[in-house]
Amino acid sequence: MSYGGVRAGEVAAGPPGLVPGSAPWRGAAVECALTAVMMFLVVTMVRWLLDPASPVFIADLHLALGVVGALVAVLLVGLILSPPGRGSGAHLNPAVSVTLWLMRAFPGRAVVPYAVGQLLGGLAGTALARLVWGPVLQSAALSDGLARPAPGRSSVAVFALEAASFAAVALLIGFFVAHPGLARPMPYAVGLVVGLIIALLGPVSGGAANPARQLGPAALSGTTTALWAYLTAPLLGAALGALVHYWFVSKRTKSAAYRRS
Repeated sequence: MSYGGVRAGEVAAGPPGLVPGSAPWRGAAVECALTAVMMFLVVTMVRWLLDPASPVFIADLHLALGVVGALVAVLLVGLILSPPGRGSGAHLNPAVSVTLWLMRAFPGRAVVPYAVGQLLGGLAGTALARLVWGPVLQSAALSDGLARPAPGRSSVAVFALEAASFAAVALLIGFFVAHPGLARPMPYAVGLVVGLIIALLGPVSGGAANPARQLGPAALSGTTTALWAYLTAPLLGAALGALVHYWFVSKRTKSAAYRRS
């Protein structure tokens, strides 16, 4: 039995995750821990690079988020390729789990446990960052690492940009699901695309593209601006990406059948 071209007993280079036959809660627990690590380090980056009082503060927001994007790209590759990440798939994002399920590359029974684990991990990682770095994270400039849209950007605009950005991630995932033999560079490709989303869309929409990335900072800071968009838009992006994926797969299947006829 296999999910997304990864058979039981094989070690995947990235998602889908969850060895067939294993209990979903085990993978969910790993996802919780990995997402907590991710969020602790992301909030730490924000604390040092975006705090005006920091000795390494970068005043230019575009440059600062470009640096954050590059660091997050490296972080994601490391988490995906880590032994725990290889075991769970290192989705680190409920929308990734939903994408893989919609593409029939991940079991439906594991989607909710994974999503709960990721959201709890996001909360835990943000809380740990506040514990470590103290009240500075509660400042207006940082808001516990919250991803924020540009001034004047409406929630609807944020929703559209966040959905489109995750749709790009979903399409990338779909490519590797459709071509399992090319899965080795998947962690690097995912890291690169997420890093670009942060660098390019961070100054515009916040560049979260991940409900687990936004929920923790929003909950701890008490800021709910466009929260509904950050939590739901990636799920729409997952659905859109899956639809396009199936269209391409169907087209390729029909083309192959035509050539054989």
